[in-house]
Amino acid sequence: MRMVTAKDRAAHADSLMLILAIDTALEACSAALHNVATGETVARETLPMTRGHAEALIPLIERIMKESACEFSELDAFAVTVGPGSFTGLRVGLSAARGFGLATGKPVIGVSTLATLAAPLLAIDDNIPVVAAIDARHGNLYIQMFGPGGRILVTPRVMTIKDAVRAVAIGPARLTGSGAPLLAEAWPTSERPPLEIFPEATPDPVWLARLASVADPARSEPRPMYLKEADAKPQTAGRIARK
Repeated sequence: MRMVTAKDRAAHADSLMLILAIDTALEACSAALHNVATGETVARETLPMTRGHAEALIPLIERIMKESACEFSELDAFAVTVGPGSFTGLRVGLSAARGFGLATGKPVIGVSTLATLAAPLLAIDDNIPVVAAIDARHGNLYIQMFGPGGRILVTPRVMTIKDAVRAVAIGPARLTGSGAPLLAEAWPTSERPPLEIFPEATPDPVWLARLASVADPARSEPRPMYLKEADAKPQTAGRIARK
């Protein structure tokens, strides 16, 4: 497989002018229409919520498109968070993005929730490691660590808080995501404390669009990133046996 060069990424970004970014992975329903060429965010909206994404997303996107006076045929691509996150929420965003892509014939680019959380901090200073952590409940975290230059030090995974601290508490770092306070609280006293803590609950859809503009579409398919099984289990009691 040929490596993607900086020239390839620049050409890809030039070809994707208008991107509609959709995020329903965590505790919000968000969308943004971003012009990559000008750096202008044409319209955006975020509704905090823990459930009800399916009912809220399409009306939200309709408002975005109306505010921007833009037709779907004018868009160049769609971006969507692929997880980790809520099983139900992920399906809502992915289904919508795939549907829009199918209807318009435009590419749909999937981006990690953790990478989207980390991107703003890496843009400010990519010399200091960034740890993106999402509360996966029951004492677990979804986690990814980025080193200098955005190099991946810890790949996306689900870990106990104790194991996550062992993996990332190797020096100065900035923490972001809903799991950041949990990680900071468990930080070993023998190590220097985290430099900064950003307990962002949800990704910024504008940064989602920006990451999509430089992603390799062949390696960024809109498929869910499930790092653990769903908490809800199918009910088996009283099930009628099939013949």
